[in-house]
Amino acid sequence: MKAIISLTALVLGASLSSMAMAQGKETTEAPADTGAEAAETADAPAAEEGAAAAETSDEPVELAEGETTLPNGMDITPSEMMDGRWYNEEGIPTFKIEEDGTVDYATFSGFRRYHAECHVCHGPDGEGSTYAPALKNSVLRMDYYDFQEIAASGKQEVSNSANQVMPAFGTNKNVWCYIDDIYVYLLARGTDSIPRGRPAKKAEKSDEFLAQEDSCMSM
Repeated sequence: MKAIISLTALVLGASLSSMAMAQGKETTEAPADTGAEAAETADAPAAEEGAAAAETSDEPVELAEGETTLPNGMDITPSEMMDGRWYNEEGIPTFKIEEDGTVDYATFSGFRRYHAECHVCHGPDGEGSTYAPALKNSVLRMDYYDFQEIAASGKQEVSNSANQVMPAFGTNKNVWCYIDDIYVYLLARGTDSIPRGRPAKKAEKSDEFLAQEDSCMSM
């Protein structure tokens, strides 16, 4: 079963990546709007862009003490552990920090994988850089499945001031086999549940985590 789950994850990543490439090759021309039609439709793209910008903003998020619901509506309270990773009641990956500061192994794994694959562009500890957003902030506003899609298929944002391109990682096992670990690490950083730097204490890697890891990496 774990092998099937891992294979499905890799196939999903490859499929999303392929879809993005195919869409990038397609070009369509729409008839120009005139008069009232042009004025009516001009505001729609602007509104959509505004909503998207709000969702992916990398401005810091301030949560009240004890608050567990993120701006994206997700409750980060850990509810169940499966395959060595914690999930909330909706089955979305989350983190768990013990009272003594010990982080769950997936969050520690996310720290390692983020700094091996992501920090060159997005800055150490998810803090962002001059040419890539602070993921520790934008991940709190972004839907989990949107996060996965962007990681798998990549993203390009072109404006008058910048041309930002994120490559697709759906077929990179060193990223995709650990995408949930990277996600929960960024959640923990964005909510200030863990400080910058290498977590001082971590839980042991479970046999279930190791089995899932081996299954995914061997595909």
